[in-house]
Amino acid sequence: MDIVFSKWVFAFSLSCCLIFSIALSVEGLHGNSKVRGVNLGGWLVIEGWIKPSLFDGIRNGDMLVQIKSVTLEKYVCAESGGGTDVSVTRDVASSWETFSLWRVSESEFQFRTSQGQFLTCDGEGCVVSATAKSPSTPETFEIERNNDSRVHIKLKSGTYLQATLGNQLTSDYPGMPGWDDNAATFEMAIVANNLHGDYQLANGYGHERAKERHRNTFITIEDFNFLYRHGINTVRIPVGWWIAFDPDPPAPFIGGSLEALDNALSWAEAYNIKCIIDLHAAPGSQNGMEHSASRDGTTDWPASDYISQTLDVIDFLASRYAKHPALLGIELLNEPSAATVPLDILVPYYKQGYQIVRKYSPTAYVIVCQRIGNADPLELYQANIGLHNIVVDLHYYNLFDTFFVNMSTVDNILFIYKSREAQLQALNNANGPLVFIGEWVNEWNVTSGTQKDYQDFGGAQLEVYNAASFGWAYWTLKNDRKHWDFEWNIRNNYLQLVSFKKRWQVAFINIL
Repeated sequence: MDIVFSKWVFAFSLSCCLIFSIALSVEGLHGNSKVRGVNLGGWLVIEGWIKPSLFDGIRNGDMLVQIKSVTLEKYVCAESGGGTDVSVTRDVASSWETFSLWRVSESEFQFRTSQGQFLTCDGEGCVVSATAKSPSTPETFEIERNNDSRVHIKLKSGTYLQATLGNQLTSDYPGMPGWDDNAATFEMAIVANNLHGDYQLANGYGHERAKERHRNTFITIEDFNFLYRHGINTVRIPVGWWIAFDPDPPAPFIGGSLEALDNALSWAEAYNIKCIIDLHAAPGSQNGMEHSASRDGTTDWPASDYISQTLDVIDFLASRYAKHPALLGIELLNEPSAATVPLDILVPYYKQGYQIVRKYSPTAYVIVCQRIGNADPLELYQANIGLHNIVVDLHYYNLFDTFFVNMSTVDNILFIYKSREAQLQALNNANGPLVFIGEWVNEWNVTSGTQKDYQDFGGAQLEVYNAASFGWAYWTLKNDRKHWDFEWNIRNNYLQLVSFKKRWQVAFINIL
């Protein structure tokens, strides 16, 4: 009896929280409402998994590789992870024997070590080392491949590298090697090839071919019409740092994203939709992922030069759009990594970014994103970033963690009602910034979910996330993976927006 009673108490308290939250409103939205939003992901910041076919025409892209001499049967190693000698001595490959392969062209590459230095060779007869801090001609090698994993590596002058009996890597192989077991033949194993972002797209196709793809057709004014008709009042628009240099951003990035963003705000205004401009990709990458335009998975953003450049980008965006009637807010940075971005670097950046936005607008919302990984959102509530219209962005996925792997439909829904609702209630009561569920999705690890299961899971999220004091935004409008695709979910009745405020009691009682 006590268990049943406690469940009903929980259900009643949830209803009170939801009813109370509906009474709140976000300044600038019509009808005393909060954000009911959708992300325009995969558009102005590319994520290859959203539309994999974008990369179908790129051969030999950036990747992580390990290289083994076929004669010595040893791996090429950057001693100490880089900054010193290169040897061909290791029986087993680990981080020192793993290189980021930076694509220059279809056959030319640069090898970056785990510590960030590049393999370098001054010319014919040199001993290869891992001492270059940045790549140029001496750090650029041509790779020849046969039909399997065997490769030859040569200088631009045409001289081939070989693994010597003294376990060095030298540029003095005599003549042209065959594909038999010889000192100039290596086996190259691809460890990972999972970065498919803006850098890889532009670098892979080249400037002119990359310009022809995707941006002008992926999101159009018709999409805003669709969102308006289904009650969406806000779009969160990810942008990359290179937008501030449009129309001629630094290579290999391509121009045009600024014009596209201008169009998006005009389309939004036409349909009474507000816009959050989200700096999704910062200089140097704030999380090492493709959606921050990382070249090789490293996170270099915490360097002071990159932070300064990022503040310049915020200044550019705020000065250009602060007075635009469609602007709701500016998000200073998406998903900084807790593992590589220290809080004592992030918080001062957020405070400076807040002041920059306030230079141009006293009312635009300034949104700061929780670090991803092992981080507590309360760390931003306690940071005193700004006094007015501050929002903390949380991203809620029942994915990307072994905790969710074996959960059933009921387990997933109960987690939403219990853990997520409790956290939102605590944050709403923290007397600090507003709370924004800036990314969530109607997808999970349940492999046999029915349409009804998805309706209940999506409905539970809508009910609970509506308690967030600022609102929520679905990830994302369009996606080749259908359950991530907001439009597909709506058209196929897997996500029911109109009735979500009325469905929580039935869904929750069914779970009980």
